[in-house]
Amino acid sequence: MTMRNLGLSIYPDHSNYDDNVQYLELGHKYGFKRIFMSMLEVQGSVEETKEKYKKIISMGNRLGYQTFLDVSPRIFKDLKIDYHDLSFFHDIGATGLRLDQAFDGATEALMSYNPYNLIIELNMSNNVDYLNNIISYQANTPYIYGCHNFYPQKGTALPYDFFVECSKRFKKFNIHTAAFVTSQVGKMGPWNVTDGLPTLEEDRYLPIQVQAKQLWATGLIDDVIIGNAYASEEELKLLSEVNPYQLVLHVNYVPKINDIEKTIVEKPQHFRRGDMNSIVIRSTMPRVTYKDIPNPAHDNEQEFKRGDVLIGNDGFGIYKNELQIVLKPHMESRKNKVGEISKNELFLLDFIKPWTKFKLSSN
Repeated sequence: MTMRNLGLSIYPDHSNYDDNVQYLELGHKYGFKRIFMSMLEVQGSVEETKEKYKKIISMGNRLGYQTFLDVSPRIFKDLKIDYHDLSFFHDIGATGLRLDQAFDGATEALMSYNPYNLIIELNMSNNVDYLNNIISYQANTPYIYGCHNFYPQKGTALPYDFFVECSKRFKKFNIHTAAFVTSQVGKMGPWNVTDGLPTLEEDRYLPIQVQAKQLWATGLIDDVIIGNAYASEEELKLLSEVNPYQLVLHVNYVPKINDIEKTIVEKPQHFRRGDMNSIVIRSTMPRVTYKDIPNPAHDNEQEFKRGDVLIGNDGFGIYKNELQIVLKPHMESRKNKVGEISKNELFLLDFIKPWTKFKLSSN
């Protein structure tokens, strides 16, 4: 199984060592495993750059992080690094290089055979045959990863459909992938415009945990990285609580919800029936598991709206205690409204397909 990880970003040329160490320690506390570190702004000498980056990468390594350095052809030129000799990056402790710009395919393939086992991470945010070209040069594919761009200027990040097309090119070859979410408090990025640093434009102003839920729900992204620095401790905590392998939706309960309904919402492994309909998402096993437990009617004389969580009441016969999530408005007095999906997460209902497994939580 491909492990899915959380990452954060460090910008050594815009920050100081002590602040970065404090941030890495906080990320370590919440289980973060990788660092995106930009080298695109490097301006010092080769030795100054080497010393600065080695110091912070070494600290990250001691905390169990993997560090990927964002580089471009200009960086290779400025630091006098040959594509055939990646010892500079090995010497400073990096795990891999993210190539912000493309080379010619043959170069990337050759770099993937470096003797230091450095991972070569490709820019995923272009819907072209770039990856196919590299693989056609017999690349060392276990050492080829993919990572999307982030976009500091509002209105310029990827639309969802284009993101999916780009990502599928990498998943077709089972390449390890990554994309960015944005902190709502972080102000630091590689450039002097920081309207957030997401991969997806629709994520720019969403709570950080909702952004991560979406990226993982696509099934196309392995690692989720916070693009800007520094995220708050609350944001790190919220991200650490997201299940990377199964969509968990947040439910706000109605006041009259009873104990059996809370159990039906939170305990079962829900899945959508394979013979789907367009009105509701049906989780039918609770009606079997809890068929003998009474459930009197309440909150049932109203029009239910998209995102409402319903459970069949005592008047619903065999369907008593079946859980449903509303997709289209309707009325049905044999169902109790027990809560509603958080407004920020309503769009995630689109990811629940026939047989999709999902969980619900009030936390």
